[in-house]
Amino acid sequence: MKAELEALKERQQKTWASGDYARIAWLTIPLADALCDGVDLRAGSTVLDVATGTGHVALAAARRFCDVTGIDYVPALLERARRRAESEDLEIEFREADAENLPFADASFDYVLSAIGVMFTADHPRAAGELLRVCRPGGHVATASWTPTGFIGEMLKVVSRYAPPPPGALPPTRWGTEGTMRELLGGGAAELSFTNASVTQRFLSPEHFADFFIEHYGPTLKAAERLNDEERRAFRDDLVSLAGKSNRAVDGTLVHDWEFQITVATRA
Repeated sequence: MKAELEALKERQQKTWASGDYARIAWLTIPLADALCDGVDLRAGSTVLDVATGTGHVALAAARRFCDVTGIDYVPALLERARRRAESEDLEIEFREADAENLPFADASFDYVLSAIGVMFTADHPRAAGELLRVCRPGGHVATASWTPTGFIGEMLKVVSRYAPPPPGALPPTRWGTEGTMRELLGGGAAELSFTNASVTQRFLSPEHFADFFIEHYGPTLKAAERLNDEERRAFRDDLVSLAGKSNRAVDGTLVHDWEFQITVATRA
């Protein structure tokens, strides 16, 4: 099982390094502020942003006058995060590191946060254990994760029909359910709270959404690459249909909501 999880991790790293995730990341910026507000982040605190990507949560925490470190295992995303921090004159330490093996001592941070990041790790219990380990007693671990029944959860189900996950892979949207988060964090938490929210997204049309994600988003891009022409057209059609079903616009554009869950654990 360990070898399978390591192989899965390597595959995932290549997936997130593909496409142009920075363009997809535009869409998740609001989740960073929602997470910082949801955990009641306090100025002057030490903060670790796990699987920071292009740095949304790290930047949001630094704007709240915190001492911030961000880690990710995709160097290109870290470089984008550094440029963003420099453009705002924010002092943030960005380091290449694995969310399942954090290079920090026990109880190093007041807050350990992750928005749409750690949920995509290969070994969920190990990653959750690392979040708790590096958080000080009385500190807070908080995540923002797509829910399995929300739009992105449904989209990932479409992806898995065309590109079935390898053996040992668990659905990342498990992190967007109360039951799983009690299982993953409850053993090290004195208190847990859960809040569901959504972010509204806008595209030119359902077709624009499908094409944008197939071109730029690692999971959909990699799925499309494995398909022949006929399968690829069917995949795109299914993405267009899914977006159309959730559409609130009546003018030909696409306006829909993506649900996520914020989990806050107070470290025991």
